Amino acid sequence: MEAPLYPDLPPDPSAPRGGQPAFWVGPRHLAGDDGRLYDVVVDALAGLGWTSLTIVRGRHEPDEEPEDRQVLRSTVLHISPDALRWAQWGLADEPFHLGGLPIAWQISARAEASSPLAQWSAYFTRDVPGEAVVDFLVALDASNQPASALAGTELVLDAVAAHGWFRDIDQPEAAAVDPTFTSHISLGEVPPLIQDGDLRALSAEDDERGPAGWQAWAEPVLGAPLLWVASFAASVPYDLVAAFAASLSSTAPVLRRVLPEATQERLLRAPAI
Repeated sequence: MEAPLYPDLPPDPSAPRGGQPAFWVGPRHLAGDDGRLYDVVVDALAGLGWTSLTIVRGRHEPDEEPEDRQVLRSTVLHISPDALRWAQWGLADEPFHLGGLPIAWQISARAEASSPLAQWSAYFTRDVPGEAVVDFLVALDASNQPASALAGTELVLDAVAAHGWFRDIDQPEAAAVDPTFTSHISLGEVPPLIQDGDLRALSAEDDERGPAGWQAWAEPVLGAPLLWVASFAASVPYDLVAAFAASLSSTAPVLRRVLPEATQERLLRAPAI
């Protein structure tokens, strides 16, 4: 059973970040994003040479001072050097939700730069561990064919099984769960509004199932709000999903100052000295 290594020294998520001690914590899939999902991903993209653009939409009243302007939507877009892949961070007035949680990062790819549409998109809410999103992006950046499927479902399931996750008893070929039964990854029905270039996904009727995509989520308490959600369109290459899954399920500890309230008691932690 997982328990704090130092129960008398729990991090306080409400305390100022600068005054909080740092901890090495695990398991990663319950460690949250440390409140730094934007910064961690942006730093990684800058290291990969991606270009960033900021789009702001707001309302400006006559004689209004610039600092009083109301920004209704701010989107930061990062584009790879070959323009075949991009990542979008959005803070929207009407956010897109997954599992009741607002989307933080949307990552997309296309086969040709001349195409105006993405071949697929993947979505990550806040509290998805930043390390897993970064590893997904690093694999995407390194791919010579970012819009082509290159591997089967076993690659994804083997990635988590290597770190001690169990295959689902009812769906051993399509789903797995961590040893505490709080985090899941499953190949199945894709949530509404997930962007996919597969024509079967676009033409599926209401009473028909479209092509399946990978979904991952953490539910620390059964029936309570989810901690995080990640959704992959059906056309996301499975080798990229496997890179995310391997990082998410990794047993290597991660550095955190802010821990999710819902999982603090489930985390092993030791002060980072």
